[in-house]
Amino acid sequence: MMINEVLLQAAPAGGGMGMPLLLVGMFIVMYFFMIRPQQKKQKEQKKFRENLKTGDLVVTIGGIYGKILTIEADTLTIEVDRGTKLKIERGAVSAESTQKLAGEKDKKEK
Repeated sequence: MMINEVLLQAAPAGGGMGMPLLLVGMFIVMYFFMIRPQQKKQKEQKKFRENLKTGDLVVTIGGIYGKILTIEADTLTIEVDRGTKLKIERGAVSAESTQKLAGEKDKKEK
């Protein structure tokens, strides 16, 4: 009898609905602060890579600056110096760094 009395005293008040509501709330917060912004960033990155054209100045993920000479499906040929060309994958272009480069170029022109 003593064990049953102890278990009854330790039972949570309120029917135990607090824990599932807390978990649902945590998932909602994670979705709006972590998952959704990441998905938005991936969509912007994909759109940027699809809109690349010859003559664009780009920065690769590895930090190599270059100008796009040719585009063939998922392969880009960039010129990094006079006569020095590199073939890279379209996915290796960093949208964030390229946009920063374009912003710096606009500031210098003004």
